[in-house]
Amino acid sequence: MEDTNVILLWGSNARETHPIFFHHVLRGVRNGAELYVVDPRRTSSARWAHMWLGIDVGSDISLANAMGREIIAAGLANEKFIPHATSGFEAYKSHVEKYTLERAARETGVAAEAIRKMAHAYASAPRAQLCWTLGITEHHNAMDNVVALINLALLTGHVGRYGSGVNPLRGQNNVQGGGDMGAIPAHLPGFQHVENDELRARFEKAWGVTIPPKRGWHLSHMFDAMERGELAVLYVLGENPADSEADRHRALQRLGSLEFLLVQDLFYTRTAELADVVLPAAAGALESEGTVTSSERRVQRVRRTVPPPDGVRDDLQIIFDLARRLGHDWGTPDAESIWNELRSVSPMHAGMSYRRLEEMGGIQWPCYDESHPGEMFLHGRLWNEPLIGPRAPFHVVEFEPPVDQLDEEYPIRLTTGRRLDDYNTGVQSRRYSSPLRREESLQLSPEDGRHYKLREGEHVRVSSRRGSIIAPVRFDSGLRPGLAFLSVHAHDRVATNELTIDAVDPKSGTSEFKATAVRIEKHERT
Repeated sequence: MEDTNVILLWGSNARETHPIFFHHVLRGVRNGAELYVVDPRRTSSARWAHMWLGIDVGSDISLANAMGREIIAAGLANEKFIPHATSGFEAYKSHVEKYTLERAARETGVAAEAIRKMAHAYASAPRAQLCWTLGITEHHNAMDNVVALINLALLTGHVGRYGSGVNPLRGQNNVQGGGDMGAIPAHLPGFQHVENDELRARFEKAWGVTIPPKRGWHLSHMFDAMERGELAVLYVLGENPADSEADRHRALQRLGSLEFLLVQDLFYTRTAELADVVLPAAAGALESEGTVTSSERRVQRVRRTVPPPDGVRDDLQIIFDLARRLGHDWGTPDAESIWNELRSVSPMHAGMSYRRLEEMGGIQWPCYDESHPGEMFLHGRLWNEPLIGPRAPFHVVEFEPPVDQLDEEYPIRLTTGRRLDDYNTGVQSRRYSSPLRREESLQLSPEDGRHYKLREGEHVRVSSRRGSIIAPVRFDSGLRPGLAFLSVHAHDRVATNELTIDAVDPKSGTSEFKATAVRIEKHERT
């Protein structure tokens, strides 16, 4: 990041949501990189930008397709990389032809010249990084948004090389590690597809069990199954879906309809309040042994520094004890033994012994044996002569507007996100004071404040097609008229997800948190 020439920060306010990563962005900027920020809000990240593109919420595909068309039309596509390493280019080229700069300007609210400048800067740069996060993925077409951006990297060859790549910034600690370990409905550990008979047989042999040959439910599917009565028992580890799910009112109804809810957590969350049984768990960062994996695929050791307090057990101990009560004696839990078991069934982790992780300060997967240093560039193979492995495909994706449409009754677009001083549903952060924290409030543009005759600090009722909440108003000059913002941190005071829609992307299972239609009305507090 420090040595790249152009950085596209798309749908990410990394200054507040990934502050450590943003230090690397700033080093790149200080070294001469141009930073382009694509975001509906002029965020604190945008203050450092060479150019801010204030996109209308949910119109990312139109912008990406128009960039692709402009890059091709200007002769800036990577004519060596595309035929060598990709597939589907001709279909992509034909598809984006209709996404002119003028059309994209109408659909996105971004000036045609700004789109052209960013497209030329990205394509012409010797090195360029394309970074995104929840501003891209929390939509009903999340996967299509992501592949629209990946198309741009393939088109320009900005992938798999030093200083060039695609970088999905992770929203939570060790979310990468969770996916690596198989916490994805279609995959076993090491991203091995559960519906592949040969891969599944490896795990069945190691574990001595029969594994269902069909992919499971993701979280949105689970909530649908609760509503149908097909899911009656839920075991929640370190998650707070009562506050984190879109359309919170329906989420609480579904959780309340379960026959049995078990919560294992460090904190007594809103979800734990609904539980039949709560199992107090240890703090992974201080009271447990194991590994975590960073956004750059680097597996690192976690070491216990203090024992858990009285009455609290390590997560592994709890799971082993539950297994024993259910008739399966797995022995004594030991983090290194479990890791070695993982290495025996996941080829991409095979060379990562605890000894090597210690000596090397972490290793990036894939690491196939104990002589392998780990792959610095995940997609570096695309530059090999001859090509190693399959070609990287272009994807044809069409722009679709948000599901929750604006109209006279609901004329304001609400988007949600995080703030620097808090974290997700606030469980881990709001118990501590912060000099940065202010009372949660509905942020509006000063122009909308004047239109609605509001004073800063005045309370309003914010209503969507699903519910309403009361919140004080604060004005933010980074917002354009017609756009509002709420964080997701303070559901005990301002239950933002009472408003959001649970329109779900069928490919990823992600709800459309970023695009809610609302109206606001003055509220006289009693």
